[in-house]
Amino acid sequence: MCGGDVAWGPMPAQTIERLRGLGDLVRFVMGNTDREMVAAYDGGATTGEAPGLVERWTDWSAHQLSRSQRDFLAGFQWRCSVQIDGLGQTLFCHGSPRSDSEIITALTRTDRLAPMLADVAEDVVVCGHTHVQFDRHCLGRRIVNAGSVGLPYQGEPGAYWLLLGPDVDFRRTNYDVAAAVRTMSANAFPHIEELLKESLLEPVSPRAVSEQFEHQATT
Repeated sequence: MCGGDVAWGPMPAQTIERLRGLGDLVRFVMGNTDREMVAAYDGGATTGEAPGLVERWTDWSAHQLSRSQRDFLAGFQWRCSVQIDGLGQTLFCHGSPRSDSEIITALTRTDRLAPMLADVAEDVVVCGHTHVQFDRHCLGRRIVNAGSVGLPYQGEPGAYWLLLGPDVDFRRTNYDVAAAVRTMSANAFPHIEELLKESLLEPVSPRAVSEQFEHQATT
């Protein structure tokens, strides 16, 4: 299961081709940047949720795609429910169960979280969007963030992901970060250092990022 935001960044076409090569082995949930890249490819305005440099990154990423790659992104599901041994029926979404851009962190207050879960029947919810792994029990449900493979905010570089069943197993895969940064920097992606600064170049702590996201969600 891939939780979205798969192609936004310095190597969008190459990433999509790698994922498409996996065929039916993978199901894809749409992230906000997948949706915004499709809109930018189609010539529409981006959402305006993050104007300026982030909008430039979206436009650049979208215009590296072929039509078939654009259609691949557009075909993602907005959320997906899967039966997992040991966990039961598990809902996968990107931001929250009701929005691909809504923020859930380990610090999210119960009163803000409750409306997001109001129509959810599953006992386990797996989300992403904030790129910080967490596992919390709240409002009778287990809410888990898978982290991020390409742009993690974990305080240490690496590819962060989950292995599910019979429990939740947080994973981190090491790779040659310096070589990856050199490869990404070889493209014409604007201000690549700014994109990678807090995740791979000068990693910030998960707590600091979660606090920043909570501030963004409540102001």
